Formats: sequence, C-alpha cells, structure tokens
Amino acid sequence: MFLPPQMQQINSAIAHHANVDLYVLRLDLIHPWVNGNKWFKLKYNLLEAKQKNCPTLLTFGGAYSNHIYATAAAGNLFGFRTIGVIRGEERLPLNPTLSFAVQQGMQLVYLNRETYRQRYTIALREYLRQCFGEVFIIPEGGCNLNGVRGCTEIINTAEFDTICVACGTATTLAGIALSLHEGQRAIAFPVLKNGAFLAQEIDSLLTNYLASGLPVPNNPGSWELVCDYHFGGYAKVNNELLTFTQQFKAAHGIPLDYVYTAKMFYGVMDLLQQGFFAQGVPQRGCRRHRLLLLHTGGLQGNVGMEERLQTFSST
Repeated sequence: MFLPPQMQQINSAIAHHANVDLYVLRLDLIHPWVNGNKWFKLKYNLLEAKQKNCPTLLTFGGAYSNHIYATAAAGNLFGFRTIGVIRGEERLPLNPTLSFAVQQGMQLVYLNRETYRQRYTIALREYLRQCFGEVFIIPEGGCNLNGVRGCTEIINTAEFDTICVACGTATTLAGIALSLHEGQRAIAFPVLKNGAFLAQEIDSLLTNYLASGLPVPNNPGSWELVCDYHFGGYAKVNNELLTFTQQFKAAHGIPLDYVYTAKMFYGVMDLLQQGFFAQGVPQRGCRRHRLLLLHTGGLQGNVGMEERLQTFSST
C-alpha cells in the first residue's frame, strides 16, 4: 500500500559549481493520496486513536489543506469516520481538495475565522465533542507529539551533511532535528511571512517531546531557519516562483507544489549560487558537500492553486 520513498539525484550545474551533490527524497511518491510528510504526521495519531477504540477523527484546516486531504484519505483507508473543521464559510461548488475529502467520506464543518482562531482552546474542543460525540482530535497540520514522533522516521541516515525542508507548523523540522546524526544539520524554509517565530515553536516541540518519554532516536541536532523565501506569505505565489517551478519540472522531471516545496527548492538553488552550503558544516575530508531536499508532497493543492491563478489573470 505504502511504498518506500525514492532517492533521486539532481544533476544541476548550479550545484556542481557549488561543489555540492544534490538529492531529493521523494516522499510525494509513497502513496497516491496519503503522502509526503502528512503520512508521517498522521501515523501515530491513527495508532493512538485505534488503541483508544475511537472510531472518529476530527481535525482542522483551510479549504486547500493538504492535511485535510490526507486525513480524509487515511481515515477511509484505515476504517475511521472523519470530520474536517474548515476555516471560513462554505463555498459551492467545492474546490478539488474539499470535493476529494467528501468523496473519501469526510464530513465538513465550517467555522468563521474568528471562531476558528480558538481551535486550540479547551472550550472549542469541548463544544465540538458535544456536537459530535467522542472524537479523536488531531491538531491542524498534525502538529502534536505524535506528529513529531512520526517525522523522526523520515531520515535515518548519516549519508548527508545538510537536510532541507519547507516549514509550516515546524512539526517536520522538529522530527528531523531529533533524527540527525553527529555532524549533520537541518535547514527549514518557512513558507509564511515573518516565519522567525517558528524557532520558538520548534524549541517548544523539542522540549515537550524530550520530556514525554516517547522514543528519541538522537539528541536534537543543529538546525536553523531561512526566512527569506516566503514569496509574500502563506500560499502566496508570483510569476517568478511559477516560472521556476515549471522550469525545474522540465529540467529534472520533479513536480513541486507551489505552497511548500517550490519555495524551499527555489531558496536552495538561490543559496547554492551564494556559496551558502559551504559554510558552517564540519569538513569531512575533501569530498563534496551532500545536500538532501525533502519533497513533502502537497501536489494535490496545485490544481486549486492553478484554478485560482487562472481566475485572477482573467479578471
């Protein structure tokens, strides 16, 4: 059902000139619907729900959420009823993401943006339990310790010097940091504006995880945020990013999603030209620097994004 992720080398003149061997871990290919980092963030949440004999999953997300899409599919695959609490008002016809979620059996519930901001409060969660009975609540984006635990299983190799990942909730980066080997570092590229605040989120996730008694593969390794490649904010796209995404696919046969991986890949290629990856890494003999990029999936969102861009360009 789930395939092991493929490792793909990128033959790039930019990387070669920077004395870097560039690879991509294709998490987007592990499953047609439940792929990327979303599977790793859902895995232990599904297991806990099963252990607690809770037949219903309830989670949160926006109208184009990869997490909503993956949770609906995973619930259908593993025999859970699913409820998606969606930010904002209902809009018909449903976009491709929400249409797929409904096809997978997910019940959609809409909250206005002010109420949605209270999604982490006990009061709102108790209200939802009153409405829907005993539900297993998964936070938006799978951002909890179960999610971190799953993400510790993404990387299990000392083969690379640097691992790069796009960053939304910081869950994936926290898991990666806990699985780093000596001499490795992780770099996260926030996809939202003013993403430096995520450093506190990462520290909090790591502190809480280490105190939880959950399995710890390694002591947290070196990590940092590069906050300059958000392209205006979450889900913001411009012609420069669109062109880069199209050219990268044509050159290397790898599709990128506009919200997450395209921004990270763009940032990496730009930093390669600046010699960034030659800095701050212990020398390992005279070999080339080995750089791994995580493709975290999310390609389903490209359909809705392209529809929105076409509508905008035609008005």
